Amino acid sequence: MISEEQFQNELDLIIANAVREDVGDGDHSSLSCIPASAQGRAKLLVKDEGIIAGVAFAKQVFNYVDPNLTMEILIEDGAQVKYGDIVFYVEGSSQSILKAERLVLNAMQRMSAIATKTQDFVSLLDGTDTKILDTRKTTPGIRALEKWAVKIGGGENHRFALYDMVMLKDNHIDFAGGITKAIQKTQDYLEKKGKNLKIIVEARNLDEVDEILKSNGVYRILLDNFDYDETREAVKRIGDRCLTESSGGITEDTIRKYAECGVDYISSGALTHSVYNMDLSLKAV
Repeated sequence: MISEEQFQNELDLIIANAVREDVGDGDHSSLSCIPASAQGRAKLLVKDEGIIAGVAFAKQVFNYVDPNLTMEILIEDGAQVKYGDIVFYVEGSSQSILKAERLVLNAMQRMSAIATKTQDFVSLLDGTDTKILDTRKTTPGIRALEKWAVKIGGGENHRFALYDMVMLKDNHIDFAGGITKAIQKTQDYLEKKGKNLKIIVEARNLDEVDEILKSNGVYRILLDNFDYDETREAVKRIGDRCLTESSGGITEDTIRKYAECGVDYISSGALTHSVYNMDLSLKAV
């Protein structure tokens, strides 16, 4: 994953672009009927149940819109919430609260849904040594928020983007002329560029696992669409020579069985691309 500084820069870009997109040259609904001097207070109300996520992000949004806004946080990120819970109060300029409202809600509703789904997957792995990973199957423009939500839900982040880790998948391998050539070309490229990036290589079958193991310097082997027996055999062959990851259509019904095959990681795009927003609202009090 990228550094904390890079990650914060991504968040700053998300906030600035989202406010630009939503506010434009002014929130004329509020400007037209609410005096600039008006002060107000609002609460973040939960109308659902699950894991709350995005409280810390909301604080950044409110501070960006108006540094004079203050928050009273009652429930922190990662906590289980239920219908009727109040997560926080925000107080200050009424115009500023309304300007930030939609961005805060959009972000928290989606982040909470992702955190909840991730926590569900994590609970299915309880008692195993396998960890759940997200993927790059994220909503364009808000990847940092979605990967943050995965962490809040107890999962781990895969690479952030194309630039912070090498992942040689089937198309890379085929275009490069085979597994061994793809790995060698990658290692030569990284050495030439002076880059210290981890290398993950996808295997489509056990023969490809064997070929990958002939090369040194592979960080993790991705076992793509292997069945249970193939996964167990692959884990046995790989041993402690590198880490293992299962991926490809793994669901709540099958994730436990794959974990019991002994893989180090299971990656799932469903954590971020197949969720329903948690129902939250910001209400004046």
